[in-house]
Amino acid sequence: MIKIYTDGSCIGNPGKGGWAAIILSDGKKTEIKGSEKNTTNNQMELLAPIQALKNISKGSKVEIFTDSKYVKSGITEWIHNWKKNGWKTANKKEVSNKELWTELDLLNNEFEVSWNWVKAHSTDKLNNEVDLLARNAANS
Repeated sequence: MIKIYTDGSCIGNPGKGGWAAIILSDGKKTEIKGSEKNTTNNQMELLAPIQALKNISKGSKVEIFTDSKYVKSGITEWIHNWKKNGWKTANKKEVSNKELWTELDLLNNEFEVSWNWVKAHSTDKLNNEVDLLARNAANS
């Protein structure tokens, strides 16, 4: 089982952003991160699991930990209706960040993923670590 902790950060929203992931696999800890010049916090929150899943073997069993209810609810609940409704929200508006959601959905279907929400800035050591990585990426 591979465990992945993800986070996104934005200085201003929109503004300069960063994303990060900590991947725990076979006793090894890998940190990945990146930044964008003009982005939003939600885009960075989505990019973190996308990039993490691109860094592991397809078909793996994965547990993803995120402090973003937007990401967790979006990929486990909302996305089913968005796809049924032609990528429209319940209010008939276009889904924000559709390209990222589409990419995450495709990747999500290539793995056996369990999505978990963790409280931000709390007692979860790895969530706090990935938060710092994402903030540092946004500041770089």
